[in-house]
Amino acid sequence: MRLIISFLLFFVLNTAVSQQKNALTEQEYLLLKDKIRLTANANVDSAIVFANQMVKSNNNKHLAFANGALSYLIQLKGNSAKSKEKYQLALKYLDKMPDDRDKKQLRSILYNYNGLSEWKRGNFSGAIESYQQGMKLSVEIGDIIQIVKFKNNIASINVAVGNYRLAIKDLRQLNDFVDKNEGVYTKEQYLNNKSNINISLAGSYEAYYMKDAKSKMLLDSAEYFYKKTVSYSQNFPDNKIVAKLSLGNIYSWQKDYANAEKTYYDIVFLANQNNMPEILCTANYNLGDLHYTTKKYDKALVFFKKSDSIGEHTKTNQIDYLKSNYYQAKIYNILKEPELAYKHSKIYLDNYEKSESKLNDEILEVNYKLGVGDLTNEMVTIQEKYKYDVFLNKALKVFYVVLFVAIVFLLIKNIRDKNKAHKKMNDLIEEFKANLEKKANAPEQEQVQEIEEVFEQEEILLKKENANLSIDEAKENKIVEKLLALESKHEYLNADFTLPYVAKKIKTNTTYLSYVVNKRFGKSFGEYSNELKINYVINEMITNHMYRKYSTQAIAESVGFKNAVSFAKSFRKRTGVSPAQFANNI
Repeated sequence: MRLIISFLLFFVLNTAVSQQKNALTEQEYLLLKDKIRLTANANVDSAIVFANQMVKSNNNKHLAFANGALSYLIQLKGNSAKSKEKYQLALKYLDKMPDDRDKKQLRSILYNYNGLSEWKRGNFSGAIESYQQGMKLSVEIGDIIQIVKFKNNIASINVAVGNYRLAIKDLRQLNDFVDKNEGVYTKEQYLNNKSNINISLAGSYEAYYMKDAKSKMLLDSAEYFYKKTVSYSQNFPDNKIVAKLSLGNIYSWQKDYANAEKTYYDIVFLANQNNMPEILCTANYNLGDLHYTTKKYDKALVFFKKSDSIGEHTKTNQIDYLKSNYYQAKIYNILKEPELAYKHSKIYLDNYEKSESKLNDEILEVNYKLGVGDLTNEMVTIQEKYKYDVFLNKALKVFYVVLFVAIVFLLIKNIRDKNKAHKKMNDLIEEFKANLEKKANAPEQEQVQEIEEVFEQEEILLKKENANLSIDEAKENKIVEKLLALESKHEYLNADFTLPYVAKKIKTNTTYLSYVVNKRFGKSFGEYSNELKINYVINEMITNHMYRKYSTQAIAESVGFKNAVSFAKSFRKRTGVSPAQFANNI
């Protein structure tokens, strides 16, 4: 009896000790969590290893997260059945957790993983449903980090189903939102989010351009945001590789085939090095497409076959798999090899019909789920419209009379304003040309002296107006000196050139900086910043004929304006005309 009791006691103690050994500390859990997130797209096998390490824990929270992550990682490997099994297991462990904020936050993370998995399966409506459920939970607990992820993923689904304008609008708002909430992130998290949003934004412009190739400004914007992605992605190789791949596409569309080919070869090397078969499939397809465009059919076939083989084997890139067969059929038709042409056209047609039918169903489903919340509002609007129709009919007659008078008045005013604007613009162009000649002829020392004299005159004029705040003159001069240094480096072209950013950059506070700018330049910091940007554009337009060909959107982004509308407004205020009119007049 004693022996049995001793054995049972030993068994219980041994089990308790083994469980204790299997439990991860919170620090170990968080470390593995970060490793899984950072390697999920760049190196799936490594991410699976880290997730399996977490599975060894006996903590329900750890097990729920680990199985949720595995559900997505296994889907990336193409195993849908096992992916779904892991997701259900994650939910079981989640249900065992106590009802608190941690549980809600983890449930939203699992919704995100499920959305990503459904997306990879091509089930866009399932993905959007998961994202919307997760978004509700994240809003409820105020989880800004997770909200940003959901909004970014929803925008990507919109791109996938062709809602490009909506995606671009949402992503631009999201980009600003992340900047305003930078304080909630670590530096690495902030850069990761900026990288993800910029690559989504660039992809939206690129996809939109492919549907509307006449809009050159869309391609310019895509190039701009891909380059921004690369700058934010030094520690995120997956985004950096995808952004560079897309820059290769842009070079190809611009007929810069040498740069495009070099970029694609770099991507093939990086994709092999980082075990990214989906990217490898696309890079090979793009090389095939490039050689097909330049009529090097034998070389094109080599790369289309590679893309075809990778796509068929991995089942992760059906689009490039389909397109590679399409072009192989075309090439074999050109080369008069009917059997091979027929073989590849059959592969393409058999798969295209299924793919297109499924995509059309998904588009309808996604648009329904995105728009269903607005149906009630639409019905209310219609009801209100008809309620006031009788009143509107009477009011319209009076309105048309007033409108006619107003149009005549505005036409007269518009002619006068145009004459004034053109005079102002011509005077401005002459002024800038004269300044350029003067700067070219004057020694550097005279230019510096001239700037100092202007500042001395401004200081005398503004001293009385700024009596409430006093700064040591040496300190004030130092701030101005640093501002001029930033100007000379064209720092003001950065979208982040704001009062807090510049104050931090030159190691002063916003109050002092605002005061000095107001005193020395006679304007607010915002006006000062905008004037520098607009002057730069005017100068470039006058001196660089290529710059005059850029779209308003591209010019706005090149000097750090968040959108073309605010840029055009500032430009018109300075010159009296639109950027296009100014360029034409030169």
